[in-house]
Amino acid sequence: MTKIIRTVDSQMKRILEIAENVASSRASVLIQGESGTGKELLARYIHGKSNRASQPFVAMNCAALPEGLLESELFGYEKGAFTGADQRKIGKFQSAHQGTFLLDEISELPLVLQSKILRFLQEGEIERVGGLKPIKVDVRIIAASNKKLQDLVREQKFREDLFYRLNVIPIEIPPLRNRAQDLELLSDFFVEMSCSENGLAIKKLDESARQKIRQWNWPGNVRELQNVMERSVLLTRDSSITAGDLQIEGFEAREPRASIQPGMTVEEAERLLIQKTLEYTEQNRTHAAQMLGISIRTLRNKINEYKLKEDHEQRTI
Repeated sequence: MTKIIRTVDSQMKRILEIAENVASSRASVLIQGESGTGKELLARYIHGKSNRASQPFVAMNCAALPEGLLESELFGYEKGAFTGADQRKIGKFQSAHQGTFLLDEISELPLVLQSKILRFLQEGEIERVGGLKPIKVDVRIIAASNKKLQDLVREQKFREDLFYRLNVIPIEIPPLRNRAQDLELLSDFFVEMSCSENGLAIKKLDESARQKIRQWNWPGNVRELQNVMERSVLLTRDSSITAGDLQIEGFEAREPRASIQPGMTVEEAERLLIQKTLEYTEQNRTHAAQMLGISIRTLRNKINEYKLKEDHEQRTI
């Protein structure tokens, strides 16, 4: 079953187009992005759109296993290959035969094992630990990393030849803080999903909760948002979820920042609102204009107007 990715963000729509276009090819895909952005979800989406969709999808987190176990988990082993190997074990690569294999957090692979992965990609063959002959395996490889593999190559912590083998179709998922339109869409979706999964009457986020959601930069990305929404659904008795119901770790510990105060002029309040929105979108004017409900041209004119006034104020001091 194809995984559904909900988005209204133009960057994410383009990523999904690329994913669909390459889904049925044999090309390796490298998905990079911060933790929690949905790299495995995208990998499953690609698998579901491919002609391998009816075959296995197997994922392994390279950071979750000790170095000594990685090789036997990936390639399998023969009976008697080492102490405790009392029977043959099929490795994960072979388990994914004719399907898709996700090497998650591939940046954590030790260099010695990277060379064996490279050989597998080149030859399409595996050799079990303790085995005497190679075994043909047909697997489509998708790799994912929350670290920039290009940087690791420069630091000689990742093989350059393996990087180029994996980076045939590069995809980088933007962080949630750069997807302002998706923030509200996903918040509502996770609230509805949590209510449904827990057999609860539908709850809704009120405007104070939505404002608090927009104020946070979501360092844990989609995974953090989902956790916060589920927690809020379970701990809120009323049908309306308020800002006070949203328990966002670290939110209250932020440094106090300037806010709109009674007595401010409209110009001062407008200026502060634009400044905060630009900070939130990391100076992405297109997304800031969308959030503010104004055109990019209007936003640009406002910014230029503020700069001219600042320059004038500095000259008169």
